[in-house]
Amino acid sequence: MRNIKRLAVIATLASISLAGTQAIAQGCVAAHSTQHTMDELVNPIGGFNESGGGYKGLSIHNLTVDIGYRVFNSNKYFIGDAEIARPTTVRNHQNIFDVGVEYKFTPRWSFIADVPVYNGTRNQIYAPVGIYQVSGLGDLTVGAQAWIFRPPTENGGNVAVSASLKIPTGIDNATGSGVLNGQTIKATADQSMQPGDGGWGLLVATQGYKSIWRRADAYYQAQYLLNPRDTNGVATFRTQPGQGVMSVTDQYLYRVGISQGVPKARGLTMSLGVRGEGVPVRDLLGDSNGFRRPGSILSLDPGLIFQAKKMILSVNGPWALHRNRPPSVPELQNGTLNGDAFFADYSVIASISHHF
Repeated sequence: MRNIKRLAVIATLASISLAGTQAIAQGCVAAHSTQHTMDELVNPIGGFNESGGGYKGLSIHNLTVDIGYRVFNSNKYFIGDAEIARPTTVRNHQNIFDVGVEYKFTPRWSFIADVPVYNGTRNQIYAPVGIYQVSGLGDLTVGAQAWIFRPPTENGGNVAVSASLKIPTGIDNATGSGVLNGQTIKATADQSMQPGDGGWGLLVATQGYKSIWRRADAYYQAQYLLNPRDTNGVATFRTQPGQGVMSVTDQYLYRVGISQGVPKARGLTMSLGVRGEGVPVRDLLGDSNGFRRPGSILSLDPGLIFQAKKMILSVNGPWALHRNRPPSVPELQNGTLNGDAFFADYSVIASISHHF
């Protein structure tokens, strides 16, 4: 048993080190990954937080509702990993809401579900020119999560894994009014503005934590969305070869860092780490044709978590350290060395969770 627990700690730390080698994306890059509060950082499973108060993490038949919000404004133009100044700028402003639920059947097993909601505007400077505004529900995910070891563990750490079915409930062909050849037409909104992607998918995720000193934990979160469908048939109004319809893309997200309880501040925890998210050039399953903006951003990820009884509030402000827009499959076939996209300098991510 003792050796098994040691292996759990090694697996957690190994996952943290491996996650740090990956990259990320946001802005014009269509990555709509969600981020949930890690309650274990302020209230370890199986006991009360040292800062006082809180609920018993071991209780079963416990419902948790998590409401998240993310906002960013992408207006920095990149070709590859180089920022390029230009007189005309696309401003892609997005508000991404997410309602997540978790129902705990046992100390280890939980039912999980997420419903994202999108709202955004984009001033498109190429034909069809116009200001596009899109709102709507995104793609629903439903699944299950399990902790590898039954909590509480003696070493103050654990690893969870989850798998969710992504159901194409979101709009993938939202339109707006644009001007083409001097005439106003109804045109498809940019791929980054679409609430859904039109494909069934599988979202696999993991998270873990390990106590390292008094009121301090190392943590990680990682998820990957597999989208086997190639394209969804939605026209893009693009004239480049191979980019006439939208691609259904994989997406990924990871976070890794350290949290520390703030001395003499009951219920308050601060964290610092790195965050990555993005769209790969090629999907793990299926073809990768059609129009997509593969890309990555690596960000510094400071945050605060505040616990008040059964409610936990978290705020993060990822600040971009590195951005890159590699060429897509059609662009590679056309001989393009680097793609282009607009990225944000930072985003604000906030969530509030309540345990019933």
